Amino acid sequence: MSIEIANESGIDVPEEDLVSVARFVIGRMDVHPAAELSMVLVDLDTMADLHMRWMDLPGPTDVMSFPMDELEPGGRPDSPEPGPSMLGDIVLCPEFAADQAHKAGHSLEHELALLTVHGVLHLLGYDHAEPEEEKEMFALQARLLEEWYESLREARRRAELAERDARLLGKAGFTAPGDALGPA
Repeated sequence: MSIEIANESGIDVPEEDLVSVARFVIGRMDVHPAAELSMVLVDLDTMADLHMRWMDLPGPTDVMSFPMDELEPGGRPDSPEPGPSMLGDIVLCPEFAADQAHKAGHSLEHELALLTVHGVLHLLGYDHAEPEEEKEMFALQARLLEEWYESLREARRRAELAERDARLLGKAGFTAPGDALGPA
């Protein structure tokens, strides 16, 4: 899976987290593993311009998605295996997101992760124009975001256990995994 990110916003953000959450959601939604995604982080003026040009709405917004290929999450069981495709572009505005994060009482990092999930779901055809669509999309968004956070906690727990095991093995005179077997 190829995910490219370009930060043109002038605001330092944890790009690796945005790639991580996008990769997680794409994987959970059964998108072909060779799919491509582009993410661009822009300033308020650029987002306002895009918002007016594509949505005919004044002012900036938090996230916009521009799908490329038609995709269906999971596909049909009787259809041939789909090949790789270009999902599209997600455009995020960290400055706008920072204000939303402040109002919501959480971090910019969390807000950007949430918006990334939101953007990926839009690329996959989800929408929230109607109340039922909104209910479905936002529930899925919340579930995927929580699952991603849980995967991060689990990875951190495993890393801590591996570090502890390596220290214990070292104290017992054994070498670290990957080194020659046996006592040091």
